[in-house]
Amino acid sequence: MGTFLLLIAEASEGHSGFSLNTNFLDANLINLAIIITVLVVFGRKFLGNTLKSRRENIETAIKNAELKAESAANQLKEAQHNLEQAQAEAERIKQVAQENAQTAREAILAQVVVDIQRMGEAGTADLNAELDKAIAQLRYRVVAQALQKVEAELQYGIADDAQQILIDRSIAQLGGNL
Repeated sequence: MGTFLLLIAEASEGHSGFSLNTNFLDANLINLAIIITVLVVFGRKFLGNTLKSRRENIETAIKNAELKAESAANQLKEAQHNLEQAQAEAERIKQVAQENAQTAREAILAQVVVDIQRMGEAGTADLNAELDKAIAQLRYRVVAQALQKVEAELQYGIADDAQQILIDRSIAQLGGNL
């Protein structure tokens, strides 16, 4: 500020009042001195407040970015932990499913074996029943044919010696001795 006053004093020494300074270099220096003084006096407060506000905004933005970065890192750790837990749970479920499948397979195979045995026994029983039925039918036919033959022979009469042989044979079959 002292320089400004000195420049004004020098400018006003030789003249009374304002006049046009034709010296371009002196005029520019005086104008620059005035502008710099005005900027320093009035601009310092404005520029200082603006820079201070800007600095505070930048510091706040940096703090917010750091908090967000920390939060993101925590979320990443939590997500990785959850992923590990999910993978472990999936592996456990897969293992349980394999064990259940193996148990079910063994149970089905055991049931199939039991069913095959039961079906075999039922088939054998059916076969034996059919065999017994066939044997009974054959016996019935043999008896029926034998009776027909006997009846046919009885109609013509049996010779005495054939009748005696037949009676002896029947007694022998019954367990008697003559």
